Amino acid sequence: MSNLSVPSTFSIVARDPINGDLGVIVQSKFPAVGSVVPWAKANVGAIATQAWANVGYGPNGLSLLESGHSASETLKTLLNEDEGREHRQIGIVDAKGQAVAHTGKECMEWAGQIIGDGFTCQGNILAGEDVVIEMAEAYEITEGDLIDKLFAGLAAGQAAGGDRRGMQSASILVVREKGGYEGGNDRYVDVRVDDHPTPIDELVRIFNIYDMTLLSREDPNLLMRIEGDLLAIIQEALVTLGYLDKVYADFFDQKTKSALTEWINSNNFENKARDDGTIWPSVVDFLLEDADLMTEWLKRKQTE
Repeated sequence: MSNLSVPSTFSIVARDPINGDLGVIVQSKFPAVGSVVPWAKANVGAIATQAWANVGYGPNGLSLLESGHSASETLKTLLNEDEGREHRQIGIVDAKGQAVAHTGKECMEWAGQIIGDGFTCQGNILAGEDVVIEMAEAYEITEGDLIDKLFAGLAAGQAAGGDRRGMQSASILVVREKGGYEGGNDRYVDVRVDDHPTPIDELVRIFNIYDMTLLSREDPNLLMRIEGDLLAIIQEALVTLGYLDKVYADFFDQKTKSALTEWINSNNFENKARDDGTIWPSVVDFLLEDADLMTEWLKRKQTE
């Protein structure tokens, strides 16, 4: 087998024990790795297929998991049916959190995996074993949800040397039942960088926009009531951006509400819209940056 098209890479496959989310994060010196390696289905499992990847491991593995096979049973079946098994690398986590992995004897060095509680880290053509060791440690010690832990693990793997050939693409896929846009599918997070000199940094940048517009991961305790100085700066921003023709009142009046709603919809923040007189801090920050009023807002806050 030629190694010119091998999606050699490092990845994490994991399940969140608190809410059952399943996900895969991956980086590789290979274009569009997100189209090959990560596979997941809510309440079923998650799979990373890499090295000389057998992409059939993705859909076939999920089908086996959905029919009731465990991660270990699924792995055994996939390998038994594949004559190229020694060139494959695969990580699987099922809906119960069982994690398994396989690194074939013909995978290019360094290649291997670490299996933990509800997750598995694997990679091939790596700088060394430290890559997966650091990935696993970072994943385990990082606080936060599955997304935070996956990003921490991937960054740690790259810091330890990552794919020894360099970087090109990265992807994160997290599934949750009805977690997609307006509940239409299970793709809670699906962000890819297909070709970039620093794909992990770019993945983080794009994900932050995705997080801002499509997810609701902020602490509800941080919600801000639209009144006083906050109301004033919001109205100023809306006037600056042309959504409001003037400041109308010292209370959150209907004209201001309508203008804010129009701005929110124009900037794809529907998932962050509120109807209880409060606003997310991230939305405030974006609005004030959009209106070039963040510096003014920070000055006002410092004089309080």
